[in-house]
Amino acid sequence: MNLGIYYNGEQVEIAVAKRLAERAAASGGKARLCTRTEDFAQFDRIIVLGGDGTVLRAARESSRLGIPIVGVNFGRLGFLTEFERADAEKAISLALDEGCPVLGRTMLEATLNGVSSHCLNEISLMRAVSERDGNRIAKISVTIDGSRAGEFAADGLIVATPTGSTAYSLSAGGCILTPDCASFLLTPVCAFSMRSRPIAYSDGSVLEFSHGEGSPLLLYGDGIFLGKVGKNDKFTVKKSARCALFLTAEKGGFFRRYTEKIN
Repeated sequence: MNLGIYYNGEQVEIAVAKRLAERAAASGGKARLCTRTEDFAQFDRIIVLGGDGTVLRAARESSRLGIPIVGVNFGRLGFLTEFERADAEKAISLALDEGCPVLGRTMLEATLNGVSSHCLNEISLMRAVSERDGNRIAKISVTIDGSRAGEFAADGLIVATPTGSTAYSLSAGGCILTPDCASFLLTPVCAFSMRSRPIAYSDGSVLEFSHGEGSPLLLYGDGIFLGKVGKNDKFTVKKSARCALFLTAEKGGFFRRYTEKIN
C-alpha cells in the first residue's frame, strides 16, 4: 500500500508527519510526505493532517482521482476528520487495512459561464459591499429544474451538501443531513424575511441563479473565491459526477461524532 501523508505546514510540524511515515513503514506499508495536492496521483490512499479546510483541499483533488482519504484533526472542530491528533497513529492502521469501510460523500458542481468547479462542502453566493451601492441587500432569483422557486432578499445564499449542512443549515436554525442523504440544502444568509428557512431539494435537480440589480455577487466554493456573478451571467448548481471517498472506522458513526464535536 502506497500512502501519502498530506499535511498543512501551518498547523502540523514536519516531525509529526515524519513519525507517521515511519509508523507506516514499520507496519509494512510505504509512505511519503507531501504538501501539494498535485502530488496525489502517485498514492493509493492519503492521510490528511490539518483542519477541515485542509481536508476540503485534499478532497477536491482526491475526488478527481478516485483516491480515498482519512483526516486527522489538527485544527479546531474537525467535522471532516476521522481521528483527533492524539490518535493519529490509528489513521495509519486504518489506511493500511484494505477491507476498511469507505464512505462516499456527494459533491456539488457549480458552473459559471461554462466554467465548472467541484465542491464538497458548499457553494456560496454573497453580496458585495461597495461605496457605489452601499449596504444594499441582494435580491437573488432561484429556478429549480426550470420552475421558479422564488426570489430571496438576503445577504446571500448557500447551497450545502449533506456534508456542509452540518455547519450552514444548523446555524440558520434548520436541519442537518446525514452524509448519505440524497438531498441538498438551499439556505438564505441573513434573509430580509424571517420566513426564509433552509429548503431541501433532490440531488437530481439543477438550480439556476440570477439577480438583476446592484453589484455582481461574489461566488465561493468551499471558501475559495470562484468569480463574480453579474446580471447577464449564467450560473447553475447541480450534483457533481465526482464523489469524495473517505476511509472510516465506523460507517454509521456520524451522529456520535457530530454530538461529540458540538458538545
